[in-house]
Amino acid sequence: MPHLLNVWPSITARLRRAARILALFDYDGTLTPIAPRPQDAILPQPTRQQLTALTAHPQYTVGIITGRSLPDITALTPQIPALIRAGNHGMEISGPNLQFTHPGALAARPALSQIRAALTANLASIPGAIIEDKTLTLTIHYRAAPPHLTPQIDAITTAAANPYIQSGQLRLTRGKMVIEIRPHIPWHKGQALEKIRHSCPDQPLTIYFGDDQTDEDAFRAAQAINGIAVFIGPPRQNTQALHQLESPQELSQTLQLLLDE
Repeated sequence: MPHLLNVWPSITARLRRAARILALFDYDGTLTPIAPRPQDAILPQPTRQQLTALTAHPQYTVGIITGRSLPDITALTPQIPALIRAGNHGMEISGPNLQFTHPGALAARPALSQIRAALTANLASIPGAIIEDKTLTLTIHYRAAPPHLTPQIDAITTAAANPYIQSGQLRLTRGKMVIEIRPHIPWHKGQALEKIRHSCPDQPLTIYFGDDQTDEDAFRAAQAINGIAVFIGPPRQNTQALHQLESPQELSQTLQLLLDE
């Protein structure tokens, strides 16, 4: 997997040939370093300025596809005009010419509320276990919990969700120190990427940057349309992305290169 900056001349050539470019980003671990608590993952000021400048560029459409809720990512990225925001892995999207909420996600809300109530009681005694209710999904964070309690957190969460998983209402996925409970609907970040792309006035060259397992669907979708997928983190074998950057700091360098182009 080549480092993106090592092959930048070939990337530059593709950028220059494109009439329009769709640049899409995950948030946590991509635009900003992972933080112990979700509310601490604040967009670095240089990255905020670069995203703002990129959205103002006439050749670019810019968006964020995140597991966070739409109100949350909106609050974290204020005053960035024309930014497309897709929350809950793209089950809710807001941007110029695009307003979308997946109807199947709304239908799962009562089941998620019942699981949240059970987990609030059952995880209360575990320090560092955080339940984040994102309306359309639930996320259990355990980065701040003692490592030896991770199996217990996983077992409690799985037990609470299992009846709804068995009935086909919900599904459970795992990411970087998080467990997510989501509606069992045929929707993921790759389909959100396609929906955003189809809202563009032409067929843009699509670039997707992400760091987690949930970004793999978007990597596949970007490359299936001859776009560019960039994994953020140390090189690894089990990713669909064909390019790599080491960190959010290197992504900030890349944003500046995009602006310089």
